[in-house]
Amino acid sequence: MELVLADTLLSQCPDSGALLRAVCGEDAALSVERAEMLHFLLQRVAATAGSGWRGQGNERGEEEEAAAARRVAWEAALGRCLPMLLSWGAGGGSAGGSQKEELRLLRAACGALQCCASLCGPPLAERLAQKALEDGQLRTEAAVEVLAALAPWLEEPELLGRTVKAALRLLRGGGGGGDGRVEEEEEEEERDALLVAGRLLPALGRNSAALRLVWEGLMLAPKSAPERVGRTLLVLSALSDAVFPADAQQQQRGSSTGDAPLQQLDARLCSRFWDVVQKGLTESDALCRKRARYLLKRAVDVSNKLCAEYWCSTDAENGPCLFWWCAEKNNQLTQFWDNYILIMETLEGNQIHVIKPVLPKLNSLYEHAVSEQKDCWVFHPSWHMCIYKRMFESDNKTLIREGVFHFLEIWQTNRFPTSPGFSEFITGPLMDALSESSLYSRLSGQMIGTCPPLAIKLQKFLATFLTNLPEEEKSRFLLKFIQKMSNRHWCAVPILFLSMALAHIPACSVLDIEGLLALRDVLQCTMITHQILLRGAAQCYLLKAAVLLTDVEKVSLSDISNFIISLRPEESLGRGTGLWTTLCDWLHANDKCFRRWLNCDVPQDKTALGVYVQFLVEDYLKTPIVSHDCLMPDWLEAKLVATMILLAADVEEMKHKSNGNGSTERIELKALLNPLLDVLLKLGTNPYISTLKTDKCLQLLLKLLQTWSIRRYRSQVDGIITFLQNSFMAATESLLDFLLRRLTANELNTISDLERCNLYLAVFSELTNFCSIKCWKKRTSICSFISSLINASLCNLQERNSEEEVKLGEQIQKVVSMASLRIICEIIDQKSDLQLESLPAVDTLKTVFLCAQLNHVLKKPSSMEKNSSFEEPASHQGWGKIVALYIHDQWSCLHFILNNYQNVSKDKSLEQFLSDVQKCTKTLQSALEAITILPSDHVSPVFHCMKILVSKLLGSSESLCIEAFDLAWKTISSLSNTQLIFWPNLKAFVQFVFDPEVLAAAAENKSQAYIKIKEIMFQMIEMSSTKTGVFNMLLNYCCQSWIFPPFGNTSAVENVFSNAGNYSELLIEACLFGTVFRRDQRLIQEVCAFVENLGEECAANIVTESTKRDDHYVRVCAIKFLCLLDESNPLHKKFIEDFVMKLLDKGELISKSKTRYYVNSLQHRVKNRLWQTLLVLFPKLHEDNLTRTIDRILRAGYSNNQASVKYLIEWTIILILHKFPHFLQKFWDCFSYGEDQLKTSICTYLAVLSHFDIILQNISEKTPVLKKALVVVLQWCFHHNFSVRLYALIALKKIWGLCKALYVDDFETLTPVIECSLNQAESMHGTGNAKKNWQRIQKHFFFENFHPLKDYCLEAIFYTLPRLSDIAEEEWISLSKFTAFTVIPLSVTFPYYHSETELLDLKPSDWSQQDMGLNSAELGNQRQWTDVQKKIIPWNTPDLDLEFVFQDRATKLGKSNSKLIVVASLIDKPTNLGGLCRTCEIFGVSALIVGSLHYVNDKQFQYLSVSAEQWLSLIEVKPFQLVDYLEQKKTEGYTIIGVEQTAKSCDLTEYCFPEKSLLLLGNEHEGIPANLIQQLDICVEIPQQGIIRSLNVHVSGALLIWEYTRQQIIKEKSQR
Repeated sequence: MELVLADTLLSQCPDSGALLRAVCGEDAALSVERAEMLHFLLQRVAATAGSGWRGQGNERGEEEEAAAARRVAWEAALGRCLPMLLSWGAGGGSAGGSQKEELRLLRAACGALQCCASLCGPPLAERLAQKALEDGQLRTEAAVEVLAALAPWLEEPELLGRTVKAALRLLRGGGGGGDGRVEEEEEEEERDALLVAGRLLPALGRNSAALRLVWEGLMLAPKSAPERVGRTLLVLSALSDAVFPADAQQQQRGSSTGDAPLQQLDARLCSRFWDVVQKGLTESDALCRKRARYLLKRAVDVSNKLCAEYWCSTDAENGPCLFWWCAEKNNQLTQFWDNYILIMETLEGNQIHVIKPVLPKLNSLYEHAVSEQKDCWVFHPSWHMCIYKRMFESDNKTLIREGVFHFLEIWQTNRFPTSPGFSEFITGPLMDALSESSLYSRLSGQMIGTCPPLAIKLQKFLATFLTNLPEEEKSRFLLKFIQKMSNRHWCAVPILFLSMALAHIPACSVLDIEGLLALRDVLQCTMITHQILLRGAAQCYLLKAAVLLTDVEKVSLSDISNFIISLRPEESLGRGTGLWTTLCDWLHANDKCFRRWLNCDVPQDKTALGVYVQFLVEDYLKTPIVSHDCLMPDWLEAKLVATMILLAADVEEMKHKSNGNGSTERIELKALLNPLLDVLLKLGTNPYISTLKTDKCLQLLLKLLQTWSIRRYRSQVDGIITFLQNSFMAATESLLDFLLRRLTANELNTISDLERCNLYLAVFSELTNFCSIKCWKKRTSICSFISSLINASLCNLQERNSEEEVKLGEQIQKVVSMASLRIICEIIDQKSDLQLESLPAVDTLKTVFLCAQLNHVLKKPSSMEKNSSFEEPASHQGWGKIVALYIHDQWSCLHFILNNYQNVSKDKSLEQFLSDVQKCTKTLQSALEAITILPSDHVSPVFHCMKILVSKLLGSSESLCIEAFDLAWKTISSLSNTQLIFWPNLKAFVQFVFDPEVLAAAAENKSQAYIKIKEIMFQMIEMSSTKTGVFNMLLNYCCQSWIFPPFGNTSAVENVFSNAGNYSELLIEACLFGTVFRRDQRLIQEVCAFVENLGEECAANIVTESTKRDDHYVRVCAIKFLCLLDESNPLHKKFIEDFVMKLLDKGELISKSKTRYYVNSLQHRVKNRLWQTLLVLFPKLHEDNLTRTIDRILRAGYSNNQASVKYLIEWTIILILHKFPHFLQKFWDCFSYGEDQLKTSICTYLAVLSHFDIILQNISEKTPVLKKALVVVLQWCFHHNFSVRLYALIALKKIWGLCKALYVDDFETLTPVIECSLNQAESMHGTGNAKKNWQRIQKHFFFENFHPLKDYCLEAIFYTLPRLSDIAEEEWISLSKFTAFTVIPLSVTFPYYHSETELLDLKPSDWSQQDMGLNSAELGNQRQWTDVQKKIIPWNTPDLDLEFVFQDRATKLGKSNSKLIVVASLIDKPTNLGGLCRTCEIFGVSALIVGSLHYVNDKQFQYLSVSAEQWLSLIEVKPFQLVDYLEQKKTEGYTIIGVEQTAKSCDLTEYCFPEKSLLLLGNEHEGIPANLIQQLDICVEIPQQGIIRSLNVHVSGALLIWEYTRQQIIKEKSQR
């Protein structure tokens, strides 16, 4: 419309110069409207003047007119536009104008300059360009727009070079933030760079003289320049027509439009170009990936059309080409790249159901990429890596899993051609993907406890890959692999299976010192917080990997010992395990290699390890003559020396055995121990040995002593341990003298000495361990030591400070004395064989502590307040820890005394103390005070004392006892997040609150204490749903104390077992317990089960003590408790009856609360567990009890039960009727209910009749019963429900077979009917579902293989039946768990496993009551990748030789005032265009741009447009013309808006549409092509909340059109 107005003005005014000057005005600043009108007038002047600046006019009038136009153009450019731009650059813009108005002004002015340059040519363009390049003249945005407008007319080489250089400098920016740059500066830099990439560089690229400079600047950038892949792709997309050679069609199109051909490049020959494309394909930004795919597709299309032979090589000389083409293989190459692009485009969907059908094409890509003849790559492997990298970095974990599985499978089963970047890909993106724990979950149908499929594939892949690597590459790759394991934090599961994969690599010498250090870093840095069993297993595999892969020629024994010390003997490297033996074998086998590293000659009768350890021991015991030994030495060194001594001893013994020498002298071990023994023997007599040396000797001694005091790994006699015991026995006297002197002679008087005190007491405790076993003669020395230590400690504690000022040394000595008494109490309690409790000093200890003041707080020494050295922490917090330890030790001693009274003696003073209610109450109050002042990890001895006190006071001081319960539970709750101290404190709490005497006393009167205990019980069960193992500890203790009480008299036993009835809710909850875990929790449990199933193969299973915290063990404990009950015991009988009634009540409550429940839902699982428990209790039920419950059991069959519950109910009914046949009448009554009530539950009772042979066994008169059964069953054989008929026929077949077998002749009248029914069932016609289901139900395990009597055992109830009934695998409890759980013993009377049965070998049946169809899975497997719709690339749209057509129907009608233009040239579906046309017409869009006007004649278009095309302006702009059209509209002031999801898209609900808006809609499948995205001023996206990632293009367009219209309506109303 504006151009029409401009033509009219020029035709009416003969002097165009005067007209332009009038439009520009004289004085006023150039406004937006004036600038746009100037642009339109100059555009028409340039069009009429043609190329006059080149002097091509033929007539004088035309020449004069052109000259006049040039003068006007010079004047307008330099006199009006340039000053305006300079003013705009200074912020002056349009007065008071908004940012959008300023942008309109800039574009109008630049459009005017472009027209001026077209008239005046290079002289004007270069003058303006020099102005734009001057620093400080124009703002960057204005300078870029000016240069982009002038670029086609720039010719001077130096100026072009300056322009390109400036553009590239802005493109690359400053290299990112972090150096003090503010966020606003970074955003401005990013905005300028994108403007250069989207506007200036593409404009320069269209200048044939500048194109080569732009290309070289992009592709030949120095390595130091920051890499900007996204920006480079933006430029290349815009220059795609110039950087690829033109085919014949493009050349013809260029000649027809009169465009001069550009200087053509061929990007396909540049390796840097392909590097940028590959990086773009894996960028995190979707827009970058889209541009990279666009360039790849353009390259493939050009290659396909030209069919020329060429190749682009990499930097490697012999490597495969990055991209190549050959005319002979044109079709194969096209197919390869089409499939490749299809896969990359499909991955954008991020939805596995869309992507999975395409994955098989990855196999075909591999087949194309590898040449079978040459065994080398045909296509560069980096292209495959791009696909896998995209999959590995997906947000969809299922897609990551599919990608990793596919990668490992295809590279494991095929060859590995040499590829430089493949190793880096494994240690990069692949290992990043492998860090996701969820990938290691087992597949559906895989047994719990088996190795995850990914772990198996990873083992095979890594072994195959490393084996095929060149020898010189193996060490480098493996080092990077291990370093990657240590350079990030890994979860427990991935690090375990990566370590396992390393351990399965075939033996090869590839790791040197650096490799061992990397393995040590993995141990030290990444495994601190992991679950203990998984951490131990990972350590085992890492050690195995070190043994297999270490190059012994490059490592010394010192390097090996530094690695070994990182392993934890209590978690992995325990002596006596197979792992220890493997290490010893390896050290022995490589002894000769280790000799060369030693700086001395090794005698032939000795091992290199023995000599090395000899030096190690000597260096360890060396101490400086004068040392300030205030602090304790590091324990790590003692641990290292002790471990190496034991390794050297075992290797020596191994050497003797291999040489056939059974010598037991152990010369090497004796030599290793001699330096230590020399010091130990002198400790008692030589007081001048330095403290540092004694500390180091005692640390080493303690580490050696602990090797046999911890869990034993083998039962046979250990000669080395015996030798150690005999050696240290000689130093016992000296050690005891030294320890007694140090502990009692006031030699420990600093805070650092408290750690030394702990060392001394630990050594003494270990000495009593092996003295009690090895030498009874040492008992006298031990008793003397204990008596002296008790007396000295008590004397010190009872001393009063005579001085007012408290001294540090005196207070420290009191702490030492209290700690000594605590250790003595523990030793007396644990070493009953030494009979230490009879010592007189022990009686003195009891008397003193019963009268002592509890919670006595040691006053802080004043010297600590005044002066503090670096070793004496002066804070109150530091002294507070010491006081807490002192109080803790007080309560430990008191617990020993009280417990000693209960279990052993009847001391009168103790008896008097416990019978005194007032004293007990005061002591309990002190205990409550102690809980409040002690740290939470110090309260366990207080709990132990409270257990004894509460049982005595519950009747007289109930409120105080309840307060004790509350406070104790709050303390435990606060510890729930502290793994190490929570469990021992929880154990002490359970022993306190749930002590049998406490429970019995609380239940006696059903008082408030009884309610409080039950409240705590349920809170613990609730806690167990989030912290696995809490319920286990509670139940284990209760069951063990209830069924095996520690008392001898009968009344006590009865009193204790009554707790089971009083607190039966605990057992009920235990029988039904089992939470539905989150996936991450379930994964940890499954991996732990896998490690446990490895058995002794994994040393962690031997050295770590199983905690049995698995939720299964709750039910295992409860079931084993129930199995041990004796139904002949009146107490047990009463309990069983009540328990069964409560279980039935619980089941009925579940059925009422939810009548329908889904398979494997929590309701289903609870109900299944309930009936499993009832089935276990059935043999213990007496007839009188069943008489009261049979109706309820039979009624349970009416419920809508899942299959597993149904089988259990049927099994229970069969067993009841077998044992008590007189209940048959009640069973027959079940068939007499109305059909509406029975529904399909009648199948339950018919299934019972299918085992009628079991029921008949205890019936003497079988004929009447058989007749009754036939009559009942026959009526259901003709039921309208197909499933009911099938069940009835199965029962009929069984019963009729019994009649025949027993030769019953009373059924002549029924015989024809029965035979006819059975024959009809057997000979069903056809192959439809009826016949298939009849065959299936007969093969079902419950009817063909299951025997209700022979299969009655725990294994069938808890494992076999759940497995066959398709209940979740978390519900399968294997028999091994019943045998592994040893807290409660196995019942000798209850059957545990199958004797002779086929059930164990069966698989779940495919029978179901409704036929789900057999072919659905097969059809799913046959789904092919061709189902995926290929993307349609817009530049391939057929070229129709039509010009712009303007049909201004709406304008003629005067209908529309809208300034909105909708561009739909990329849409190629007539239905979408027709609907869009109708929407545009309704909302008054000024014009709809389409790719071809021929769509208007399409019937589908017309059907949806309903004649809207007759009232709307339709303009034809072909897709290849869109770039020029959009640039023209920009100069006319339009804002180009695209509907696209990008990183910087604006939310539609937040965007304000300008009045002059152009809406660009993308293609239905491809969206907006990459070469058009840079033309957009803004991307708008529609907010989504669903899963599907895109709307239909017509719907998207309609939403934006309406939002534009809505905003304009609101604006018009506000202006009225």
